[in-house]
Amino acid sequence: MKYLSISRRTLLKGLGVSLALPWLDAMMPGLALGQQATQAFPRRMAFCYVPNGVLPSAWNVVGADRDFVFSKTLEPLAPFRQDILVMSGLTCDKARANGDGPGDHARAQGAFLTGRQCRKTTGEIRSGVSVDQLYAQRMGDRTRLASLEIGGEGGRQSGGCDSGYACAYSNNLSWRNESTPAPKETNPRAVFDRLFAGVNRADTSNARVRRDQYNQSILDFVLEDAHGLNNRLGVNDQRRIDEYLTSIRDIERRLGAFPAAQSQNAAGPSMARPGGVPADFRDHLRILGDLLAVAFQTDTTRVCTFVFANEGSGRQYRMIGVNEGHHETSHHQNNRTKMDKIAKINRFHVEQFAYLLGRLKSMPEGGGSVLDNSMIVYGSGNGDGNRHNHDDLPIVFAGKGGGTVDTGRHIRFARNTPICNLYLEMLDRMGLRVDSFGDSTGRLRNLA
Repeated sequence: MKYLSISRRTLLKGLGVSLALPWLDAMMPGLALGQQATQAFPRRMAFCYVPNGVLPSAWNVVGADRDFVFSKTLEPLAPFRQDILVMSGLTCDKARANGDGPGDHARAQGAFLTGRQCRKTTGEIRSGVSVDQLYAQRMGDRTRLASLEIGGEGGRQSGGCDSGYACAYSNNLSWRNESTPAPKETNPRAVFDRLFAGVNRADTSNARVRRDQYNQSILDFVLEDAHGLNNRLGVNDQRRIDEYLTSIRDIERRLGAFPAAQSQNAAGPSMARPGGVPADFRDHLRILGDLLAVAFQTDTTRVCTFVFANEGSGRQYRMIGVNEGHHETSHHQNNRTKMDKIAKINRFHVEQFAYLLGRLKSMPEGGGSVLDNSMIVYGSGNGDGNRHNHDDLPIVFAGKGGGTVDTGRHIRFARNTPICNLYLEMLDRMGLRVDSFGDSTGRLRNLA
């Protein structure tokens, strides 16, 4: 039987719904037959941000290159040893005061992806274009969504939040230009709707109302299209389609199970959050991770920012036994009880990162996985949360960048190496060559 050859841009369509597909053998029939692929798989990059730095004594690994030993905080990443680089020594200089006084939290997040000094003001903000948006502006037309911005914690876009700095700095990671942040979406249901929206906005809105009213799955709208395609695919592709649709239905089921929850916003009293936001923070981060993974799997976007929580966040982590706010706990002043609690929070964040890596690694793409064709940076613009330093940042890099990154190592860079040097390397691998970015001083030469 001769099976179908289809485009990478094939969609399953229904009223107000469009589902992009994961990679299938039918999209590269030569590869399916064991021949040389005629086109490269898309490469992706994502940036996962955690606030308030870390406890270095629990984060720092022992050993260099391939002989490193995982620290207590990084132990959840042990199953992905051959998929990651632990990076020490990278610096975000523009998060330092540089004459501007206090405000390390605002600067840490505002400068992390821009490499630019934030203007100290609560009014006319100024930072710089972030690396994700630079790519989105120049090459984002290759996918349906130029970029995706998600996060586990909302925040004000106006007013002051940190020692004279605008809230926009500590509540945003992605910047379209020096005065315009790209706000993150915290509601997984809204992210889901954005990923699977139809071409026509009115049809999409009507379909959403109908799904809610009759408790329908998004898959009910595309079943006819899916069955027609499936009958013309090979066995492996049929299995992949089935697994993909099952994962979408599982996400829908979990979204439906999340009632309206109470906000845990340290800046003010509890308030109702919209349906679709889990009450449990672990569930919240994981379903956002699932949606990020699906967006990459289907090539809906190739760049994403994922803010676990905002800089200076006072979120409590009662689910792991930490009832004090994160920010307060990070200033432990060498109090052993507080140090143990901040280490718990740091490890909790790493566990959620490990979950995301597991999802990406479970998604086949050619002879490897979506993770193999991705570059994921995890870290913070603060180093030691107790000291507010911005050198020797806690950074983990995951993914092989389409086979261009030699993973499974701990790399210690020279003191004060700008993290923007890493971003230059990532842009190169994404097909966007620029001479400099932010406060870069050159490229990193030891990734491959």
